[in-house]
Amino acid sequence: MNTPFGKLPGGIGGLMKAAEQAKRAEEEFALARISGQAGGGMVTALVNGKGELLEVKISKSVVDPHDVETLEDLVTVAVREAIDKANAAREEKLRSIIPGDLAGKLPGGLF
Repeated sequence: MNTPFGKLPGGIGGLMKAAEQAKRAEEEFALARISGQAGGGMVTALVNGKGELLEVKISKSVVDPHDVETLEDLVTVAVREAIDKANAAREEKLRSIIPGDLAGKLPGGLF
């Protein structure tokens, strides 16, 4: 079969199984907690596995009212790191479920 579905073991049935596994993985990602840090841990950002920001922790030692820009940079770095880790973990998991040539072809934005 020359369709992308034919490349999936089990054809359309295999696609349905992969879609269900991807849906379960997405639900697990919503519960996962991934952190990113900056400034040697002075700023920590926590996101879920979907990359949604849950909280930011800032050490009092990094709070300087005369240097707000540094704190802003540290928060940005910590958040970006956490989101990047979450996205990489999500992509890796979904690639193990869904063959690369089907990526982006599943309904519902699963991949």
